[in-house]
Amino acid sequence: MQTDRTVGHEAPAKEHDMDFIDQIFARLSGEGAVRHEGAAVSQLEHALQTARLAEMENAPDALVIAALLHDYGHLIAGDVAMRARRLDLRHEDIAARHLSTVFPAEVTEPIRLHVAAKRYLCTVDPDYTDMLSPASRTSLKAQGGAFNEDGVHIFRRSRFWVAAVRLRTWDDLAKAEDLTTGGLGTGRLEDYRARMQRLAHKVAAVA
Repeated sequence: MQTDRTVGHEAPAKEHDMDFIDQIFARLSGEGAVRHEGAAVSQLEHALQTARLAEMENAPDALVIAALLHDYGHLIAGDVAMRARRLDLRHEDIAARHLSTVFPAEVTEPIRLHVAAKRYLCTVDPDYTDMLSPASRTSLKAQGGAFNEDGVHIFRRSRFWVAAVRLRTWDDLAKAEDLTTGGLGTGRLEDYRARMQRLAHKVAAVA
């Protein structure tokens, strides 16, 4: 008997997956759209800019969605106050665990590693730290600072380390107050729904 795992076929997304994606959209368009004191952009603006930069480099859909959702852990944890106190709740791990119930590792692992990618780049690129925003330099201390040599080797063992570095690069650039700055031409959050659903389909097909 054929099942939804048959090669070349995708299973319909589960009702849970569709509700899950709706929750993501609700959080991003709700709390995520609020520009907090001291922030150049809202979480939603930052997410859209990061995703657009990924698209401009012809990144695969999974990495585009990772770019869109890389800071989603901040919204799940409600850690705005904690960040103001320079505490770290490991938003990257929170997001990766939460999103892994619906999305494949190609989405969740670059998210989980994007903070480690910052620490990695601070070690291998002498000029990188100076390019960070004030907020990123502050959070770097709470996140453990630049990697030592062992940290660099461990980071490079992940098959997603290159994707995480690409995501980190877009993350650092995606903080323009005007969404059209630099010709980004960012779209609407809704423009990413179909890709998120397709990626959820792939998870459902092997569940």
